[in-house]
Amino acid sequence: MARKLGEILQKLPEERRELIESRADAFLEEVSNLEKLRKLRGLVQNDIARHLNIQQASVSKMERQTDMYLSTLRNFVEACGGELELTVKFPEHKTPLRLKSLSDS
Repeated sequence: MARKLGEILQKLPEERRELIESRADAFLEEVSNLEKLRKLRGLVQNDIARHLNIQQASVSKMERQTDMYLSTLRNFVEACGGELELTVKFPEHKTPLRLKSLSDS
């Protein structure tokens, strides 16, 4: 039977859990925007533009945006070869809640 990561982490000593979480946070900070995400995947703006059937200048604009539709973000992530997952964190829940689907409408 498959075990969930949250279950495994809960069984670790607190010091070890904190170390893992700090390393994860440091990694996530490295991918602080779409440009870094694209570069991490070894792609150039033209690669994304071809996948999305848009101009390279539009990709440049997307990378500078601070606010965008989730569908736009999902399309960008998919053009990088990934899959967008959204999680919701509440103080009373130790495990984030994952939103499985959102409509484009």
